[in-house]
Amino acid sequence: MANLKHNVFQMLMTISVFLYPWALAASEDSLFKNYHIHVVNDLPLFHSPPNVPQFYLHCKSGDRDLGDKAMLKGEDYTWDTKVNLFRTTLFFCNARWVNYKRITFDAFKASRDEGRCEEYHNSCIWSVRSDGIYFSKDNATWTNEYPW
Repeated sequence: MANLKHNVFQMLMTISVFLYPWALAASEDSLFKNYHIHVVNDLPLFHSPPNVPQFYLHCKSGDRDLGDKAMLKGEDYTWDTKVNLFRTTLFFCNARWVNYKRITFDAFKASRDEGRCEEYHNSCIWSVRSDGIYFSKDNATWTNEYPW
């Protein structure tokens, strides 16, 4: 039975490579990397005590729902993921700044982030600020990729 499973797996891999030759472009090693996604609440506090959340985040992928997260100022919400064989791994988040703004953004998109997030310990770092959602691949340089 184990031999049959192995043969079926080899056949599927061969067919996949034939149908999707671009999958060979990435090393096999990258399929097993853990990518760390960070979303940090860097919003200012408006008319609210510091211990009351003003920011809520709900992140999910096609097969994994991380649920709702109430975030205090300065809090870092983190999760890990791996890239699938076809490089279609996607985590998106619905962000809500209470009484101010709402936005949906892609927190991890394999085709966009696999290379750029390797630079800083395989981490994609997002900072939620009053004018939008900023991205950094090195925790030093920031770009506003999703203005409110």
